Amino acid sequence: MSMSRTSGRDGARERLVVIGGDAAGMAAASQARRLRGPEELEIVAFERGHFASYSACGIPYWVGGDVPDRDRLVARTPEEHRERDIDLRTRTEVTAIDVDGGRVRSRELDTGTEAWTSYDKLVIATGARPLRPDLPGIDAPGVHGVQTLDDGQALLDTLESTRGRRAVVVGAGYIGVEMAEALIKRGYEVTVVNRGEEPMSTLDPDMGSLVHEAMEGLGITMVGDAEVTKVLTGDDGRVRAVVTEDAEYPADVVVLGIGVRPETALAREAGLPVGDHGGLLTDLAMRVRGHENIWAGGDCVEVLDLVSGRERHIALGTHANKHGQIIGTNVGGGYATFPGVVGTAVSKVCDLEIARTGLREKDARRAGLRFEAVTIESTSRAGYYPGAETMTVKMLAERRTGRLLGVQIVGREGAAKRVDVAAVALTAGMTVEQMTTLDLGYAPPFSPVWDPVLVAARKAMAKVRDGAS
Repeated sequence: MSMSRTSGRDGARERLVVIGGDAAGMAAASQARRLRGPEELEIVAFERGHFASYSACGIPYWVGGDVPDRDRLVARTPEEHRERDIDLRTRTEVTAIDVDGGRVRSRELDTGTEAWTSYDKLVIATGARPLRPDLPGIDAPGVHGVQTLDDGQALLDTLESTRGRRAVVVGAGYIGVEMAEALIKRGYEVTVVNRGEEPMSTLDPDMGSLVHEAMEGLGITMVGDAEVTKVLTGDDGRVRAVVTEDAEYPADVVVLGIGVRPETALAREAGLPVGDHGGLLTDLAMRVRGHENIWAGGDCVEVLDLVSGRERHIALGTHANKHGQIIGTNVGGGYATFPGVVGTAVSKVCDLEIARTGLREKDARRAGLRFEAVTIESTSRAGYYPGAETMTVKMLAERRTGRLLGVQIVGREGAAKRVDVAAVALTAGMTVEQMTTLDLGYAPPFSPVWDPVLVAARKAMAKVRDGAS
């Protein structure tokens, strides 16, 4: 192993170092480059994988065959970044941050060569890591996490080479549910083993049960209230089964969809501030608290929940791209802020659309809020118009004020994106009564005369009034 040093600055030119080459990191680098040319700002970015600026959210659809080619998920190749005077170094991992010295240590994964690179400004965009429980057999060939394009390619290689057609997905969050559908499309017999009673823990259990029903209708076997205790391997060392306290499930391939945690080991070792959920803490400008020249964004940070007023960790590409734009603007000499989130997310199982924003019942209780909850059924279009599909809307409102606290929607075509109305209302701090007067678009092919979200708002308003009387 050799050690070299990249040092110095060209005259008055500053150097920006970016750790992480996906959404937040490269959005920050690109925005900074738009605002400051290479004669003013040198940009060096480190990425330990082969790819940069790609959609991790699209991996299940690539695995399932909806997206036919991996390159469709790449927004900008490393070569395209380099053509824009961004020195992007792939297959290079940052192994230490020296805050006092203003430098980072990196290691080329293919050669082992290490080097120190000095910085004037630093962006930490190290993302999140999939949870991989410390269980016997968890590292056996055939057991896959799915977080990067390299992970997706490794899984596809296994699916194409294995003879058996039995798959077990551990966990039933967004990734677990989406990967279960992808494996069904690949012709696998799929079992989902989930710690919770119902899938999609980001929903309340009564709404998760609708997802459970849809998954079983797709041919997926759902096993709830089950804790995986070990992974069994065959004589060849490959995975052959997943074991819980009560049963054993044969498996030729296992996909882990348990969730993610912020990847902040580097930051912790460097003494940077980390919150209760393990994410870096930043100010509104995405600057790491207490550090003038260090910014952080994407899945490695915690953000303010505008509804509960508490910090949360939410790993979504939408937030990561916004963080990068804001960081790049600030690094480039402008000023921008990220005020917070309301926790909006959508997904699907076959043709069942799943959406949520704001607080679940247990979130509201944890925040000390008293609330009313209502659930309604409506249709995506006027009931008499062909193709009208049923959807279920659940809404939470604060008991005394009527302030909207959260919305969950499960239904067929046209269900998921209706949550955006609620997301705007939450961001604006609207009450359910104010929501009932919203001037939403209407025509029979698109909505009933009372949109399902407004029907729920009317019912919530009535319940809040009854509770106040």
